[in-house]
Amino acid sequence: MFRSLSIFNFRVWIIGALISNIGGWMQSTAQDWVVLTELTHNDATAMGITMALQFGPALVLVGVTGWVADRFDRRKLLMVTQSALMLLAVTVGVLLLTHVMTLPLMWTFALCFGIANAFDGPARQAFVSDVVSRENASNAVALNAATFNTARLIGPAIGGIAIVLVGTGWMFIVNACTFLAMLIALFVMRADELVPRVRSTGTARLADGFRYVRSRRDLIVIFVMVFLIAAFGMNFPIFASTMALEFGQNADGYGLLSSVLAIGSLAGALMAARRERARMRVVVFAAGGFGVASLVSSFMPLYGLYAVTLVFVGFSTVSMLTTANGYVQTTTDPTLRGRVLALYMAILMGATPIGAPIAGWIASTYGPRAAIQVGATAGLLACAIGLISMLTSGRVRRDPSTRFGVALDETRPLRVVTK
Repeated sequence: MFRSLSIFNFRVWIIGALISNIGGWMQSTAQDWVVLTELTHNDATAMGITMALQFGPALVLVGVTGWVADRFDRRKLLMVTQSALMLLAVTVGVLLLTHVMTLPLMWTFALCFGIANAFDGPARQAFVSDVVSRENASNAVALNAATFNTARLIGPAIGGIAIVLVGTGWMFIVNACTFLAMLIALFVMRADELVPRVRSTGTARLADGFRYVRSRRDLIVIFVMVFLIAAFGMNFPIFASTMALEFGQNADGYGLLSSVLAIGSLAGALMAARRERARMRVVVFAAGGFGVASLVSSFMPLYGLYAVTLVFVGFSTVSMLTTANGYVQTTTDPTLRGRVLALYMAILMGATPIGAPIAGWIASTYGPRAAIQVGATAGLLACAIGLISMLTSGRVRRDPSTRFGVALDETRPLRVVTK
């Protein structure tokens, strides 16, 4: 399960990422609470707009960010993006501490965070494959997700309590300090032990990534499923914060819900790390599990019961996304990996500008439970699309020895498709 940790550079990366991600989740909790309770009067629509501005640049800039991730040294690129994010966090923290922050100003900074993350995301995802060999890539992706969700378990809980004790502004300052851990990790890595980059023999074109994905039916199905769940089902800040208010909780109660969600997320990431390779069927069944768990959560009458169901929501969500990410990384032409991952990140993060304002409006108009049910429906639809794809892929065969009389042939090795 932990074979990638035998590599020095990956160990350094994981430590830096864990510290930085804890600060990131503390800041995320603070930002959501600021918009919902300090800059507005429990306006979920304003929160949805904030999320749209923060995640929208990943979709708008997808061609440029993917090309940059393939063209430039990813280690140096990450040093630039992490430094930019650190400076933005310091600025927002100071504005909050001096009580001059306004909603339009927060929206402006959300957009700036989004632009920096649009370049940071594809480079960070592809850099994992630069740190480990291809046979360890799926395991490294899963362990990277486990680190992210460990931080998600710790960060919101600490952030929620700290907001009550010292206020939201200090969460941005703390996050700015944690970026130093990632910068130090990138600096001390052994550059000669990084996996040599495979570069395109011709001129790198932005459209190559689009054409490559268009030629891969399996990737198209993965991207459609991820879009549906990311757009309508993964608006957890809106769901958890508005449900916390419905149950009469404060910022600490909201932070606890985010941490409980991370318990399931961490379990899902560790389960993915145990698998030898990423499989399409795991993505499909996890999408169905997400739909069912989300639907059940929307009917919970008590805060504690709602929190319990979030464990299953988090488990199914990360099982799907980690497996989908690993599948994309391990089956993509290495010369196009950055551009394909930029498309993946654009769909994952760029779906939020479409779904978050809708989820916020539904939560404000009809209540958070209705918004969660829309997300659950999206998960079930994604599962249905995946099942149809598998049934028509030619891999399903009759097998009387199985429980249902059919089997999905996944014994054939995955082939890396090239241009």
